[in-house]
Amino acid sequence: MAIETLPEPSIPITTPLRPRLGFLTATPIIAGATICLFLIVAIAVLAPWLAPHDPLLLAPAQRLKPSSAQFLLGTDGYGRDLLSRIIYGGRISLVIGLGTAVVSVGIGLVIGLVSGFFKWVDTVMMRIMDGLMAIPSILLAIAVVSLSGATVMTVLVAITIPEIPRVARLVRSVVLSAREEPYVEAAISVGSSLPKIMWRHLMPNTIAPLIVQGTYVCASAILTEAILSFLGAGISTETPTWGNIMAEGRAYFQIKPSLIFWPGLLLSMAILSINLIGDAARDALDPRMKQREGSK
Repeated sequence: MAIETLPEPSIPITTPLRPRLGFLTATPIIAGATICLFLIVAIAVLAPWLAPHDPLLLAPAQRLKPSSAQFLLGTDGYGRDLLSRIIYGGRISLVIGLGTAVVSVGIGLVIGLVSGFFKWVDTVMMRIMDGLMAIPSILLAIAVVSLSGATVMTVLVAITIPEIPRVARLVRSVVLSAREEPYVEAAISVGSSLPKIMWRHLMPNTIAPLIVQGTYVCASAILTEAILSFLGAGISTETPTWGNIMAEGRAYFQIKPSLIFWPGLLLSMAILSINLIGDAARDALDPRMKQREGSK
C-alpha cells in the first residue's frame, strides 16, 4: 500500500519580496529627500564628467583662492579645486555607506537565521555578537584601521564589523518569532528541507526590517567614515572624501570656513535624506504602522 505524502502547507508571506516603492513620494518631505539623494548619487557617479579640475592636482600658487570663475568654490590649502574634491569625495563616502549596508546585512542575515533557528548555535553566536557590541564602534574601527592601514577596503571592513551584530540580533528576533508560527511547524513536520524552510518560510519575514535597517546602517557608515577621517584615522588624506576635506579644512576654518561648510552640507543632506527614506520605508513596510494609520 502506497503511503500518501502530505502536501506542503501554504506559507503566508507577511512581506512581499518586491515591495512597492510608492513610499518614496508619499509626502513632499520624503519626495524631496528622494530627489536630493538621487541628485547626490548622480553627481558622484558622473564625477569624471562634472568635476572641472583634477581633484588631486597640487597647485601651491593657487592655495586658499576665493570663489571665482575658474574655481567656483575656491581652493584648499594645497591649491586643489574644492568643488572637484567635493564631487569626487561623494563617491568614496557613498561607496563606503552602501558597501557597509550590503555586507553587514548579508552577513547579519546568515548569522541571524542560523541563530534563530538552531538553539544550540544561538547561545554561542549571540555571546560573540554581544562581545562585539560591547566595544564602542569608533574605537573598534580605529583599532582595525591602525592595524591594517588606512585604505578604502580597510575602512569599509572596520565600519562593517560593529554593524553586523545589530543586524544579526534583528534577524534573530524575527526568526524566533516566526519559528513558532504554525506554518513553519507544519513545514518541519512534513519533512521540508532546511534550505527551503529558511528561504521560503523564514527569510521573507526579515525583508522589511532589513530594508529599514540597511538605510540606517548606510547613513551611520557615511557619518562614521567622516568622523574617522576628521580624527585622522580614516582613509589617507590624498583620497578625497567628505570627511578628509573637512579634516584638512579645520586648520583654515577661521580664514576660510567654506572648506568645512560645503562638504559638511553635502554630508548632512545625504545622511538626512537616507534617514528620512528609512523612516518612510519603515512606515510603509511595517504592518503595525499601517494598522495605526487605519485606526485613526
